Amino acid sequence: MTQSPHIMDTASSRYRVHLCSKCPGDTAYHCVSCPCDLCPQCKENHVKDLQTIDHDVVSHRDKINYIPTQEICVRHPSHVYTKYCEPCQVPACNNCQTHRKHTQIDVKTAYKTKRQQHRGTIHTIRSEALFYRPVLLTGIKADVKTCHTEFSPLQSEMLTKAQNLNDLIDYVVYDLLNYVLCYFDFKHRCEKQKIEMIRHIVRLRRYEHRYVQPAFTFSALQFLSFTKTALPQIHLTLHTSQLSMTESLNKEDVMESLSAIQITERGNRRVGNQCLLKLTSGAELHQSLTVPGVGRCLHISCVTSDRVWVSDDEYNLMLTDTTGVPLHRVEDSLSSFISGLHTVNSESELIYIDRNYNINKLSKDMKTTTTFIERTDSTWKPRCVYWSPSTGDLLVGMYNDDTKTGKVTRYNQSGQLTQTIQYHNTGRVLYSIPSYITENNNGDVVVSDARDYEPGGVVVTERGGRHRFSYTGHPSGSRLMPLGICTDALSHILVCDVTTLTVQMINKDGRFLSHLLTKSQEMGVPQSLSYDVNTHRLWVGSGWDNNKVCVYRYITRQDALTDEHTPRPDVDTRYTTPRQKTVHRMQQLVRSQLNENVCPDGDPMSSSTSVV
Repeated sequence: MTQSPHIMDTASSRYRVHLCSKCPGDTAYHCVSCPCDLCPQCKENHVKDLQTIDHDVVSHRDKINYIPTQEICVRHPSHVYTKYCEPCQVPACNNCQTHRKHTQIDVKTAYKTKRQQHRGTIHTIRSEALFYRPVLLTGIKADVKTCHTEFSPLQSEMLTKAQNLNDLIDYVVYDLLNYVLCYFDFKHRCEKQKIEMIRHIVRLRRYEHRYVQPAFTFSALQFLSFTKTALPQIHLTLHTSQLSMTESLNKEDVMESLSAIQITERGNRRVGNQCLLKLTSGAELHQSLTVPGVGRCLHISCVTSDRVWVSDDEYNLMLTDTTGVPLHRVEDSLSSFISGLHTVNSESELIYIDRNYNINKLSKDMKTTTTFIERTDSTWKPRCVYWSPSTGDLLVGMYNDDTKTGKVTRYNQSGQLTQTIQYHNTGRVLYSIPSYITENNNGDVVVSDARDYEPGGVVVTERGGRHRFSYTGHPSGSRLMPLGICTDALSHILVCDVTTLTVQMINKDGRFLSHLLTKSQEMGVPQSLSYDVNTHRLWVGSGWDNNKVCVYRYITRQDALTDEHTPRPDVDTRYTTPRQKTVHRMQQLVRSQLNENVCPDGDPMSSSTSVV
């Protein structure tokens, strides 16, 4: 039979399937920042890697302007959703009468708007929550085993005590029913019989007086007299000593029995950074930028992974992005010559020292400036500030021109003074000129203490104010002239040193670890530091010969933190039979759909394979 020329041989048709840029897997995502195509597993690795953690990753259908599948209205099955009711926060079709009087927008526009609003949350889930998951699951499994081991003897002991308590209660109830309640019932019955007996005696006396007394004087009168006088004096004696609960059962014993197992509120489970992060072999330059509008980068405060505040000694305080574009300028800031005069809080608000030595707060939209702490003591001048992420307090380094000494003050979120750190444990003054200030993960207050171009040190006190140690330079004997200072996620203290023109790294107890950075052509002389806790990158400002800011990477994530239940299809050899491969592929598709539900970058109904 001759084949019709209109019938196409599908076997010879050519289909082009987009492959992942990093492995033979099928493309499901696209990185706009790189750019590159990614399969689900490579996408997961891409957003977890600290080098690409801030990249913009979208689903592949968004790259090709995919049109989402129309969904049927649950109230009107013959119509599809076309509008989105903003007051009710639900989709609606043209026949939904309830939402016609409300404000409605196109459902596609609403989808894009919502996705943009929650972009930060999606990024956090992908880059942080999914990375923490294997560590948290391991810890939970270990805790479950520990609970089973520790609770088994406690459970047995509680069951024994509960049985003893139950037996004791049964005994008390039995005693109550058979002695106490019985006693009251018996007494009541005796009283009733006594009354009946008295009445009967009265009748008998009447009978005796009328008929018997003349002939039976002694026997009848003696008997009736005995019954009249002796019977009311008979008392019922009940020994109730068995009802005493002081020896076998008391309140303390019961409370101890019922409170043997104590449940303590632990809050949200957290993963220590020591389990998640590690140092690289050396610091690697990630990027550099030139900040227009400032002469030197004497102090920097990182806002996000692409925005930073920079100040110099000419009253310039600028907000710039990573491309060097100026975004905002503060007009009333203090000169930043060897002082960390600004910081950023959790709401991305700028806190800075103005020219009148007041501490101001600039709103996130940079439209409103308020006085957070007004200067009331003319003898003390604030020189440096730092907002504490752990407590929400503001740490302020102060300097006294008259005594040439310094101190650190702590203010709560309402601007009230709560602590002053000024003296050593022995009574001597701790600080000369607090120039830069920060806080470590353990609550230590870390101060870069300068001494008018003389060697100074890093002064560290615990949260309560007790002096822990002072770091004065490299063990080789070179004296330290400290400038910018910060701490990282591993509790290392990083400080710029004018003497050696380096950034030195010491541990939380003051032991020298390494010269993390040295003077280079890109960085110049390091003076200011800021650590980004989200991307774990170090921002370094050059303070002497240029207005450059360099961003370095010296911390990476642990290689072992991979999900053991998500093997890569191109390297896994466990699935050899066709049935195993099919089941494995179905599991991958389900995981991909779950990722879409958790991180809704597009329509969850689309396939992970794109056909062009």
